[in-house]
Amino acid sequence: MDTKRLYRSRTNRIICGVCGGVGEYFGVDPTIIRLLLILFACTGSGIVAYFIAAVIMPDQPA
Repeated sequence: MDTKRLYRSRTNRIICGVCGGVGEYFGVDPTIIRLLLILFACTGSGIVAYFIAAVIMPDQPA
């Protein structure tokens, strides 16, 4: 059974690879995830959530 895991992307990486990894997990273009993050960051808590995800999410295996 192949389970789907959430990883930070190694190929779609701009800062830490969180948006690229979320985009790959859901099958969505990472640019859309980045735009949503920018809108969420305007509330102030989006930046904190991004860096928490960068610490918690493991890197994609090689």
